[in-house]
Amino acid sequence: MAMEAGEIERLIKDALPDAEVVIEDLRGDGDHYAAMVTSAAFAGKSRVQQHQMVYGALRGRMGSALHALALQTGVPGDRPA
Repeated sequence: MAMEAGEIERLIKDALPDAEVVIEDLRGDGDHYAAMVTSAAFAGKSRVQQHQMVYGALRGRMGSALHALALQTGVPGDRPA
């Protein structure tokens, strides 16, 4: 079952209320997305930790409802990586 971009954004913002989230459906199939997420909560965290925070926000949907997510994260004012 495919996942809507709005649902991904909502889940991320529920976990990281200050987050700016930009989502792109890469194939138009609701299964393969790219996301750019910036949040002050990422300050002092490694990229791996930042990504883990986003994946945690998705509440286990990675690999089931959401097949692939190309993720870029960063703190506001920084260039995401």
